[in-house]
Amino acid sequence: MPCVLLLEAAGPESGALVATAVASGYEVHAVTQSETHAAYRADLRNLLTGCLLTDFACPAQALHDVVTYAHRIGADAVLTTNEYLTPLLAKVCASLGLPGNDPAHADAARNKAAMHEAFARHGVTAPRTFVVDDKNQLRRLHTTERIIFPYVIKPAEGAGSAGVTVVHDPAGVAAAWQAARTPRGMYGMPLDPCVIVQDYVEGTEYSVESLTQNGSTTHLCATRKAVTAGNHRVEVGHSLPAVLPPYVERAIHQEVERAIAAVGIHNGASHTEVMLTPDSGCVVIEIGARLGAGQIGFLIQHALGIDPWKALLDTALGYPTDLTPTRDDYATVRFLTSPRTGRLASVAGLPTTGPGVPVVHLRTAIGDAVREAQANHGRLGHLVVTGPDADTVDRHAEFLLAQITIDVVPEPAAPNSLDRPKLRPSQAGAQESL
Repeated sequence: MPCVLLLEAAGPESGALVATAVASGYEVHAVTQSETHAAYRADLRNLLTGCLLTDFACPAQALHDVVTYAHRIGADAVLTTNEYLTPLLAKVCASLGLPGNDPAHADAARNKAAMHEAFARHGVTAPRTFVVDDKNQLRRLHTTERIIFPYVIKPAEGAGSAGVTVVHDPAGVAAAWQAARTPRGMYGMPLDPCVIVQDYVEGTEYSVESLTQNGSTTHLCATRKAVTAGNHRVEVGHSLPAVLPPYVERAIHQEVERAIAAVGIHNGASHTEVMLTPDSGCVVIEIGARLGAGQIGFLIQHALGIDPWKALLDTALGYPTDLTPTRDDYATVRFLTSPRTGRLASVAGLPTTGPGVPVVHLRTAIGDAVREAQANHGRLGHLVVTGPDADTVDRHAEFLLAQITIDVVPEPAAPNSLDRPKLRPSQAGAQESL
């Protein structure tokens, strides 16, 4: 019986991976932190044979803990769907002699500064990028006109569009800078404090979902993305497979393969975000050494009949992978977002699941605090729509979205200190001593 060790079992992609491994007769262990483990659902706990608790914020200790545990349980494969843990995964696999990615370049699939240095070395077409340590460096970029509006500011090690801002004029610079310095890493992991400044690329956004085994890459599909306009670009829809002219597809795949090589992906999934410019050029924005999140793995199953979870397991175990599509359908996910800041009062008009609508999920509870989404983690829920072709599915999805009403009530305003009754000195002293 193969023994699989998963770096973090929380989240929908990890849960699907665990369920697939157990259904295949594998023994599954997980590595996580104590606070995350406490939130594991009972059904997930029941699928796991064992669990190691470590501190991901201490990389050297975590590496030692995971390698020691893997030896003890006789792990045949180690893998993750968590972007924050991909550098650790590469080091673990190298230490154990298991299929994995190049540990010397694994940080470049997480850290945007290292990523774009790697892109430059490998000739990847990418936005002009500056790494900025402080506001004075940003000012010098402006005064020397090395960067012009609009441009993008983002954290070096963020994820899920957190802290990413499109800056259109000088008035937006200060807030964008602060946003790029605000995101925190999962598990209390320290992040690179540098800020990335990039040229803004006009075009249509896609991602390419790929699987590499022993250095040979198969592109599963391209995903068309629906993204909000304005300063913060939140992904509100993913649709696949995107059909592109053959010459465009070839150009995209060429750039994606350069990006995969640049960050040392040898065994595992990759999710590459690209912009297709109006002249059909391809610009690589960034890459992750993981399967695409935001329901993309599930869409691949619905539309193409490919089991991405089994493919990930086979790759990690060194088994041959079968990536032949068994369906010729189309699938989309549409995400729900809040229209304003406040408390979620109600969500009406959600469709029921059934043929063509396999998933409807509200992740935010009624009464929870919500705000206009500025990053992917601010989405309230989603629905998945499937069908035989893009036009049919997209029309159905838009119709269903139009039926949904999200009611958000504003938070009560905080009392204004000017409206409070003034206290006499004795009263003020008593108040302070409470």
